[in-house]
Amino acid sequence: MSDEEYVYDEASGEWIPAAEAAANAAAADTVEVRDSVGNLLQDGDQVTLIKDLTVKGAGQTLKRGTLIKSIRLTGDAQEIDCKFDGIKGLVLRAEFVRKR
Repeated sequence: MSDEEYVYDEASGEWIPAAEAAANAAAADTVEVRDSVGNLLQDGDQVTLIKDLTVKGAGQTLKRGTLIKSIRLTGDAQEIDCKFDGIKGLVLRAEFVRKR
């Protein structure tokens, strides 16, 4: 018999090795963020806006085709954190951008 620990997996209803349970938990914690056409986004990607967006509180509009450099994922499947000249704390919805 092996000395490996087993834990009960409520999702499958079976006893599985503890290492496999830890790998499953880590995979569940990762959030996939996809752009408007389904491309997978990652930290540091460049994206282009697909429509004009009015920025609340900044009093300006970001035009379609504007390039946003070096995005950061927020842990939410629909939001990305961005930097843009003159706008602090810009958060965009992933449905309004396309990966470059």
